[in-house]
Amino acid sequence: VPAKTYDTGAYHEPGAIGILFKIVHAFLYLVQPNTFPQGKQINYFCLKYRFVINPENVVLTLQAIYYEIGFIVSAALGLLFILLLPLVGLCFCMCRCCDNCGGEMHQRQKKNADCQRSCFATFLFVASLIIRQVVGVLCAYAANQHLTNQVRGAKKLVNSNFKDLKIFLNDTPAQIDYLVSQYNTTKDKALSDLNSKYCYLKGVSNVQSIRETKEALENVSVSVEVLQEGTERLHANLTDVKMHLSNTLNDSACNAAQAASTCNIIRNSLGQLNINANFSGLPGVSSQLAKVNDVLKIDLSSLVQKVSFNDTPDLVVNQTRNILSDIKSVLESIGSNITTFTRALPVQNILTDLMVHLTQTEAYVQDYFPVVEQYDFYRWLGCLILCCMLVLILVFYYLGLLCGTCGYDKHASPTTRGCISNTGGNFLMAGVGFSFLFSWVLMIVVVLTFVTGGNVEKLVCEPFEDKNLFKILDTPYLLNKHWKNYLAGIIFKNPNVNLTFEKVYSDCKENKGIYTSLHLEYLFNINELLNISMYTEDVALKIEHIQINLSKIILLDEIGKENLLNFSSSGIDGIDFSAYLTEINKSVTKVDLLSFANDLEARADQLPKGALENALKGHANNIRMIHNQQVVPLEQAMSTLNQSIRLLKRTSSELMVKVKNVISAVNAAQNLINNNASQVIVQETKKYMDTIIGYFEQYTEWVKESISMEVAACKPIANVIDTAVDIFLCSYIADSVNTFWFGLGGSSMFLIPAIIFAVKLSKYYRRMDTEDVYDDTENGNNGYHKEHLYGIHNPVFT
Repeated sequence: VPAKTYDTGAYHEPGAIGILFKIVHAFLYLVQPNTFPQGKQINYFCLKYRFVINPENVVLTLQAIYYEIGFIVSAALGLLFILLLPLVGLCFCMCRCCDNCGGEMHQRQKKNADCQRSCFATFLFVASLIIRQVVGVLCAYAANQHLTNQVRGAKKLVNSNFKDLKIFLNDTPAQIDYLVSQYNTTKDKALSDLNSKYCYLKGVSNVQSIRETKEALENVSVSVEVLQEGTERLHANLTDVKMHLSNTLNDSACNAAQAASTCNIIRNSLGQLNINANFSGLPGVSSQLAKVNDVLKIDLSSLVQKVSFNDTPDLVVNQTRNILSDIKSVLESIGSNITTFTRALPVQNILTDLMVHLTQTEAYVQDYFPVVEQYDFYRWLGCLILCCMLVLILVFYYLGLLCGTCGYDKHASPTTRGCISNTGGNFLMAGVGFSFLFSWVLMIVVVLTFVTGGNVEKLVCEPFEDKNLFKILDTPYLLNKHWKNYLAGIIFKNPNVNLTFEKVYSDCKENKGIYTSLHLEYLFNINELLNISMYTEDVALKIEHIQINLSKIILLDEIGKENLLNFSSSGIDGIDFSAYLTEINKSVTKVDLLSFANDLEARADQLPKGALENALKGHANNIRMIHNQQVVPLEQAMSTLNQSIRLLKRTSSELMVKVKNVISAVNAAQNLINNNASQVIVQETKKYMDTIIGYFEQYTEWVKESISMEVAACKPIANVIDTAVDIFLCSYIADSVNTFWFGLGGSSMFLIPAIIFAVKLSKYYRRMDTEDVYDDTENGNNGYHKEHLYGIHNPVFT
């Protein structure tokens, strides 16, 4: 079935920020490790819960609190933070105004002052670093920017989903038409077979065998004649070559010391220049060929064809013509019923209405998408302001650390500290002040987004991923207290049909057809339409009463039988095949003439330059010419003779038995035609009818499978759900919001230790109004100041 490929890939890969998403998911699991509520609990809570104090409602309330206990405790801690931190900040400010809580501009000298200052600076730097990088500003800013980027790119994904839905709606009618049109292909194939001849008898194959035997005998006769003449001519030429070579070797030049040995070797090899195969003694095959020609004077092939192929099929076709008409009528009725049924379906009207709604929805989304982007900009700006609050606090802390560390002079007394060091301390206290001012605002945002985003993740996203959300929707009587299956009640007006959200989503996810996914067999059943058996019962009854009369048919008369017997006694089996094969397997000459010529020429090159060398090379060229002009044609003739002899040998084996078997088979077939023709024709007609019906059974099975799996494949519907829930709600919004409050909340929590360390550290950087004065140990004061000189209360002596 022709199908379009869909563009939407309903899968989102968050990239590097996905690591933060996983950390947040792990944190949410710690907050809320409880399993998702079962359908019965949700059903009972939704249907029977009333705001009345009774045992059942108390139990349901406790179950809900137990499930949400992690969020409740975390939200309570956040509210406590919101309420207490501003109050603590107010008390801290009033306390310092009274020269308490570190507000007194006096610093007592201690031996471990340098160690304390270093520790406080280190702890403040670590707390600030965590706020800024680990769980703080960068995490919140990355989540904020990620959500904005996804919203800006969501338009492409939305358009892709709308495009796939339009393809889904537009291609469905074409797929249905394709299924209907393929019935014509099946019908044409069946009609083509019906219009061919019903039954036919094969001709006797021995007619061709007789002709092949005749051709083989002719080839043997001609080849033997060619070989006999060729070998005689070759023998004469080789004898002439030996004579001339002997004369050349008797020349006085061969008596020289340098040539004597070479001439003797050549002289001793002259005996190899002789023919090897002797075809003159082979027996002829003229008598066998004459008998086969006599057999072929009677055209057995035309005799068989005239009787069986011309008469028998026409008789069968004429006597079964009504059956053929009935079968053709059945085929036509099936096609007309399929066409009528498909036209009666309201598919086109439904698809047209859906296309109108889809177009309107797309236009609505396109119109309001700029508004969404505008409000997202406001959200992004607000989140950026919250991040900037933290950044401002961090700037003061870092400036305080930088100025205090760089401007600190360990030799300077607290009252004589430099301007840079004093500025660092002031920056730290400014950071503390802004921490008290902004922290409760940040925590309000954290609590609201935590409760909302965390519950969306735990109650929507995770159940959607493991399909528990669909099981909740499929809970009987949940969405409608009168319907067991809500989706079946909406589509079929029959809530008892087992049609669930989970099954529909799973089938569409696997790209199955809408017919299977929505169980549309309850609206129209294609099995009843494609039931072939109800069309073929009448035809089967008529086939059983067929009467065929073939008594006038004679397959092979006595002349034909006698002709076959004459062929079997033609004497082919008396040919001496071993004599032929013995000579054929020999080579034409005792030595390969080309090798002999090359060897002769090589030995001539060993002789001194002169007439003897040239004469021997001339003889070598003459031998090569003999090989090309006479030996090669003889080898070709031997190959032809070999093939013909082997064919005759195969034909002659058990020739009489084979002919008798053919005649027996013809007699048995003749007996079958005379006595059991009607029964055989009925059986063959039934088999052929079953073959024709088999075509349509294959067609119907293909149609059923195509409608179930391929026609109107509902993958775009699953993609829309995945895009809306898994991508937009969970991956874009929930993950980004959760990561934002995770970063913002972590930063807000680390503001508390940062405030403590900043207040402690600022005492070591700021310039004091008074300081401790040390005397010598000899005066007995052990390093404490004299309070009568400075009027300063010394708690050590009180």
